[in-house]
Amino acid sequence: MNQNIREILKERYELLSALTSPIDKKLKGFPSGSIKVCRRGNNVYFYYIGKDGTLKLLNASDQKLIGDLIQKRYLEKVLNATQKEISALRRAIKQYPEITAEQIYYQLKEDRQKFVKPIVQTDEQYVRDWLSTPYTPKGFDEGDPVFPTRKGERVRSKSEMIIADRLLANGIPYKYECPIMVNGKIIHPDFTILRVSDRKILYLEHCGKADDPDYAEKRIVRRINDYSQVGIIQGDNLYLTFESSKTPFDVRVLDQIINRCFK
Repeated sequence: MNQNIREILKERYELLSALTSPIDKKLKGFPSGSIKVCRRGNNVYFYYIGKDGTLKLLNASDQKLIGDLIQKRYLEKVLNATQKEISALRRAIKQYPEITAEQIYYQLKEDRQKFVKPIVQTDEQYVRDWLSTPYTPKGFDEGDPVFPTRKGERVRSKSEMIIADRLLANGIPYKYECPIMVNGKIIHPDFTILRVSDRKILYLEHCGKADDPDYAEKRIVRRINDYSQVGIIQGDNLYLTFESSKTPFDVRVLDQIINRCFK
């Protein structure tokens, strides 16, 4: 969970450091002087300010000069802010400790770790507790097909079996059809996912009959609308996969979601 803040500072420092040279190079290509913008009523006037401070009113034929000098001033401000932040980051990185309080646990030998209760749960402890919290999944009717996952649970379709197995293979903790309360009714999301990196709960719904009008209305449109009312929003903590009678489930799409959003 606890991404090393020192590493975050370094990443920001490197990002900004890489920006300064291109910005400085661009600034050298702009004309000298600056622009003063004045508004009088509904009219806007642009004045060129020379090095000696003299003003010259610009007209419609000077649009490129106006644009160049405004862009120049913008980049000057960006460069100035960037340099200040780089300086502050340099000091912060230098002063920030190599080992944080949470990391002390990992510095202990295994014989000592087993006697210690960390001030913040390790990711392993957090995942174990999350997975061990009991819940009652949605039941199956007699005669429903059986699709067993590698984890030994039963799901409702071959596609859901693939999803479960891909999550497991990528080390993504999940619960199948774990109930939640949405607008006064119980809904069983296909997969409730724990993103370990920030310990955020995510939901994955597989829309297996996207071309069935009744299914699309009840299972996709209404459910997504219900989710949004309680803060479960597409692209934030809700993700969807699809298939139809003509378009099979594309595992490559799932893998992209896993790699970009679930880790």
